[in-house]
Amino acid sequence: MTLDDAPVVPAIAFALPPAVSSYAPSVQNAIFRPPKRDPLKGCATLGLEDSMPFEKVAPKMDFPAMEREVLAFWERTRAFDRLREINAGKPPWSFLDGPITANNPMGVHHAWGRTYKDLYQRYHACAPWAVTTAANASMANTGRSAANASMASAGRSAANASMASAGRTGWGHELRYQNGFDCQGLWVEVEVEREFGYKSKRDIEQHGIDKFVEACKARACKFAAVQTEQSKRLGQWMDWANSYFTMSDENNYAIWAFLKKCHERGFVYKGVDVMPWCARCGTGLSHMEVSEGYRVVGHTSVFVKFPLRQRKGENLLVWTTTPWTLSSNVAAAVKPDLIYVKVKQGDQFYILGKPHFANPRSQPLEGDEKKNAPPLMALSAMFKNNGDFEIVEEFPGEKLVGLTYDGPFDMLDGAAEARGAHQVIAWEEVTEKEGTGIVHIAPGCGSEDYHLGKALGLPRIAPLLEDGTFRPEFGFLGGKRFDAVADDVVASLKERGLLFAKEKYMHRYPHCWRCKEELVYRLVDEWFISMSWREEIMNAARQARWIPEWGLDRELDWLKNMGDWMISKKRYWGLALPIWECHACGHFEVIGGREELQARAVKGWEEFEGKSPHRPWVDAVKIRCEQCGGEDVSRVRDVGNPWLDASIVSLSTMGYFRDRAYWEKWFPADFVVEALPGQFRNWFYALLTVSTMMTGRSPFKTLKGHGLVLDDNGKPMHKSEGNAIWFDEAAEKFGVDVMRWLYASTPPERNVLFGPKHCDDVRREVIIPWWNMYRFFCDLAAVDGFDPNVHKAKAEERTLLDRWILSDLQELTRVAHEAYAHFDVLRFCNEAKRFIDDLSTWYVRRSRRRFYADGWPTDKRVAYATLYEVLASLNRLVAPILPFLSETMYQQLVFRQSPGCAASVHHTAFPAADASLIDRELSSLVQASLKLVSLGRAARKSADLKIRQPLSELVVATGSAAELKAVEVFKDHLLDELNVKRVTVRESVRDLLRVTAAPNMKFLGAKFGKMTADVKKALETADAKEIALCFDGGRSFLLHVGDTTVTLDPTDVTLARSYGETYAGAEEGGTTVLIHRVVTRELRHEGIARDIIRHVQNLRKESGLDISDRIVLSLRTESADIREAIASQAQTIREETLAVELSDAPPGADAFTARVDLDEGALSIALVKA
Repeated sequence: MTLDDAPVVPAIAFALPPAVSSYAPSVQNAIFRPPKRDPLKGCATLGLEDSMPFEKVAPKMDFPAMEREVLAFWERTRAFDRLREINAGKPPWSFLDGPITANNPMGVHHAWGRTYKDLYQRYHACAPWAVTTAANASMANTGRSAANASMASAGRSAANASMASAGRTGWGHELRYQNGFDCQGLWVEVEVEREFGYKSKRDIEQHGIDKFVEACKARACKFAAVQTEQSKRLGQWMDWANSYFTMSDENNYAIWAFLKKCHERGFVYKGVDVMPWCARCGTGLSHMEVSEGYRVVGHTSVFVKFPLRQRKGENLLVWTTTPWTLSSNVAAAVKPDLIYVKVKQGDQFYILGKPHFANPRSQPLEGDEKKNAPPLMALSAMFKNNGDFEIVEEFPGEKLVGLTYDGPFDMLDGAAEARGAHQVIAWEEVTEKEGTGIVHIAPGCGSEDYHLGKALGLPRIAPLLEDGTFRPEFGFLGGKRFDAVADDVVASLKERGLLFAKEKYMHRYPHCWRCKEELVYRLVDEWFISMSWREEIMNAARQARWIPEWGLDRELDWLKNMGDWMISKKRYWGLALPIWECHACGHFEVIGGREELQARAVKGWEEFEGKSPHRPWVDAVKIRCEQCGGEDVSRVRDVGNPWLDASIVSLSTMGYFRDRAYWEKWFPADFVVEALPGQFRNWFYALLTVSTMMTGRSPFKTLKGHGLVLDDNGKPMHKSEGNAIWFDEAAEKFGVDVMRWLYASTPPERNVLFGPKHCDDVRREVIIPWWNMYRFFCDLAAVDGFDPNVHKAKAEERTLLDRWILSDLQELTRVAHEAYAHFDVLRFCNEAKRFIDDLSTWYVRRSRRRFYADGWPTDKRVAYATLYEVLASLNRLVAPILPFLSETMYQQLVFRQSPGCAASVHHTAFPAADASLIDRELSSLVQASLKLVSLGRAARKSADLKIRQPLSELVVATGSAAELKAVEVFKDHLLDELNVKRVTVRESVRDLLRVTAAPNMKFLGAKFGKMTADVKKALETADAKEIALCFDGGRSFLLHVGDTTVTLDPTDVTLARSYGETYAGAEEGGTTVLIHRVVTRELRHEGIARDIIRHVQNLRKESGLDISDRIVLSLRTESADIREAIASQAQTIREETLAVELSDAPPGADAFTARVDLDEGALSIALVKA
């Protein structure tokens, strides 16, 4: 079924909810005050028995205050609960929430993803089934695999199938609305350590792991509560009483089941590797975590001599940015086919790569980082600074392989294992871009070094303890941290004649993503999941739709190239890895759940019973070793990688382990959304991995990603920079509807700029125009007593403008469904913004006088009915994005006017497009007229003529049939909008056009060289009109220069166009619009009158008069021109300002007065209400 086939829900035929409780009075906003009669007495719904009159709207709205009132209204009426009751039993639509970290209050960056989560759920809660079914089918057809199509065709559940077979139609979907909180891991631990003043892991263990873990739990609960209230303030409707917490027993035991299945397939293993290590936190970090923490820092880099043993006086020249690793050097690597040079200086010889010796050097940075980094000295310059030198030999690197050298720190006991091993090895990964072409290899201090050393059987020297300090056997380095020994290393090298040079080197270096300290690479044993089955995960990823599309390629690239997943942490607050390792025989087992642990326990169960599966309580449980029979097998002390916690939620939160039928109803999720940066390596990857292992399927049908939130200037927000904006601050300063529109209208793959400037842009361009139209309508409706149930319009009564705006409304409705259903809200925002602009600047402006007529003539009634239908329908379309503003408007526009209607806009069916109202030909004519008006205004601007100054003629020259028809159909609108007396249509205005052509010497000289002077001279006699004609047609101009013909392009020539003293014009796409620029005395008087009317209207507004109030008006001036204008235009002034009397009498004491300056002189205005 297509959108055209969807059931038409008229703009204001809102569906009825069950009865709900009444709401309490509101202070700020009149529309939320309870009706004078209790709507619940004798009523089956919250709707009123009779419509109520419109009330005027405050001229200036405090939007944050309005939002708080709406929140109170929703709470009092249990609006969210009632929506769930309305939709219970309807076809399910499944959203899976990526959990927010419950560790601090929300920042504005959290609001972007949560806006998406809320607005798409709001849409599907009220969308017609036909539309969402069509969208699902469309996405399945464009999906990545047959699995998608089969799932879509099979339907989500038995409910879907039965409804489809019965041919039922309807609206709304049942949703779970489950929010998630991520609770465990280093992010929480670090904050609790700060609260307690802990400096290291030793402090935690001394004061008690149990107390520390309980404090972590408490912090997670505390900030989950804070974030709940902030999310409510954002307008997010969720089942807050049923949020999931990753620290729950169910979630933790579910991960145990996943890890057991991985173990059963042979994928869990204990490995030794050099891993990124945080010395402060005392734990290793996985590669996915490290990618989040790179920062630019300056380190001491050194050029060191490695003396060759076989060749006295010859040295390998080695470079490193981590001097501390020299303590553990075991080899030096060269590239076999790279050319190396031997440089003689004094009695010493230095061997290094030829490209490295000759080429300039720079830090591996970009942009401002590179610009601000100090320049690096070339190696050749370093040699020159040390005296005379010469290159005495060149040879390939392969000739160095096998040579041995003296290590830089062989005298240390800790380096004893490497004393006989220092040799030159071949390695293709040696780069020509930095260093010396000879790489120092320390397998115990670097990941690449480790794997190279493992392949070659090199010794592994691990110099560092858990806290990042050197082991005692490393002599003068013992007990010192790795990041505090650079000066000591340099001094030692210098003392022993091994230091060639040192410098400060700026580069991007990994830091702990939580505590921000520099990481170090350390040899450790950790637990891993082998990724040998990565192809299965990649196939699951292909089953889903990724937005943006390149997200899939990014995810597949990560899966293809990532190493095995390190799942262990040497910490306390997190998933207790369910691995029991026998120290007697080395055998380990993975326990799959609480029941299995209880059955296997031989000791400690009573101590653990009733507690959560966390450290230290679960550590008490011992099991029997299945291999050797030992009865004292303990759980490993490691906790899990925190991304395991959120990886399981597609199973744990949907009842996979306790209610498989319920899980089948909601799995896979129709939609997930999170920030793009990092999540390819984190949640997206983890979610896919677990689901693939447990179900063989993708856990989601559609994944949408979005960018980062930056400040107004495009810089990342940091507290230290003073540009961070907290959510609460932004909500009260800008209003959350503004925030939500800003996020919804930003291309998701880009970063959003957030701050006063961009929020003000949204308020100025969308919120205020939309509110002003609502206020305009309500204020007039209150005065005239408009009743939508009485003052209706028939199709044949509508004007062209009425038919046009209703046609465009249907097109916007169609776009809304497509955009929301296909998760492309940006498309709807762009179209809605255009529609609001057209509605405000064209329909309302052109129809304004229709509302001012006395009584209820047909044209006035139809104008009211049309604008009412447009406002009510548009309000429903934007409601998922602007839930507060739409609720406020709904209460006035619909609830008070429609007996028996729904209590909230969010309880109503989403309107479908009415194809019978769509008139695309009419829409094209209006767009053509808007183009002509725009060109006319541009022509006025070029002549410096205000729009209030009447002119005698508008000339239109166009070959467009639509524009010619628009002139005919909308002639009166063009005359009035551009303030001209007549419109003339011409085939061409070429006879009026004056064109001059001047050479653009910037391009001409470079193009023609020695011929430039001749080309310039020939251009002086060329027909400039012909040049313009060619360029306008997209063609080059052939210019004859003597006996030669050259080609001129638009960049070669600067054209100046004019239309003489009589006309001014503007052109676009083959259409030219001219205005007659000569202003006669009569026209000038009309212009003066227009200026006067504008100033009188401003004074009326400042005086607080209603737009319908009649006035007594006095205009006094010394200017003869102004007096003549008032006399000749008196009737127009009276009519436009609603003046029953116009004079130049002195004002009375009760008059409102103003003195204004016109171009012709000063004018004093005084008015009183008649």
